[in-house]
Amino acid sequence: MVQEIWQLDGRRTRSVSAENPTGEPGAGGRAISGTGAFAAAGLGRGWKVSPSIDLAPGETATLADLSGPGVIRHLWLTTDRTVLRDFTLQMYWDGAAEPAIAVPLGDFFCSGWPEPALVNSQMVVVAPAGGLNSYWPMPFGSHALITLHNGASHTAPVYYQITYLEEDVPADAGRLHARWRCSDPLGAPAVHPIVEIGGGPGRYVGTYLAIEPRAPGWWGEGELKFYLDDDTDFPTICGTGTEDYFGGAWNFDLGGSYVRYSTPYLGLPQVEPPNRIYEPQQRFGMYRWHIPDPVCFEHSLRATVQALGWRDDGHYRPLEHAHVATTALWYQLVP
Repeated sequence: MVQEIWQLDGRRTRSVSAENPTGEPGAGGRAISGTGAFAAAGLGRGWKVSPSIDLAPGETATLADLSGPGVIRHLWLTTDRTVLRDFTLQMYWDGAAEPAIAVPLGDFFCSGWPEPALVNSQMVVVAPAGGLNSYWPMPFGSHALITLHNGASHTAPVYYQITYLEEDVPADAGRLHARWRCSDPLGAPAVHPIVEIGGGPGRYVGTYLAIEPRAPGWWGEGELKFYLDDDTDFPTICGTGTEDYFGGAWNFDLGGSYVRYSTPYLGLPQVEPPNRIYEPQQRFGMYRWHIPDPVCFEHSLRATVQALGWRDDGHYRPLEHAHVATTALWYQLVP
């Protein structure tokens, strides 16, 4: 629901963090123990006593446990940048037993490889030096639960702040969903299943793709395909190439090097290492947000991406050894 910023409509702002775990009015900055207690010694209560949490290996922390109705408007988080794919972000809406969102932390923020990419988009911003920001609106009716699991081998600090508005949520408001899938190696045929969704109606709103081609030369001839509702063998939406889907062209190659970019709705923010081209072990991360152009479906959607390069004889080369990981985002009424 779009509302003008100047419209005074009675909505109330709340925010949860390590300094106010419940988000209740007047409950912030009251801690007398926490990760900042030593630094705050002599200053007293209210002086950054609990700015973060320490998350141990195998531990799952509850970041937010909210009563609704409401809409989460901003999520900021930072932690050890080397373990972004070892942490799992999960979100549950309205008492559901299974999470609607279950994604490695880095991939949710367009940073699937160990070093975070700088992203300047409408829905996700990654700022120096590892500030992870989400502006995906996340409506919920009766309840929202957000957790973070540490699958790494060491304890890491977690700083976070989740801001939401207490407001009415329309009956036709979809809940945000996200799923991560990884093919490593991809295998034959060289087609990666991005997502399969049942129980619409819904709107597919975003794709993040991380790929390591593991073959020399250009790697992005593969098409993204969206099979809508009653589609069977052939899709309704069929792209013309991987770089084309993410808004680029001609191999992302400008003068013999990849050119990184980050725009409101699409980008190639991650190329590792950045100063080489067409090498098999390079790693790439790219995103596309379907905000002006959502992929709407009535009862089901299936999305896939091919991994294709070139052979020396001018034929396509399926990249069966590639590492391909995707995060799919969509809004849906039924979990």
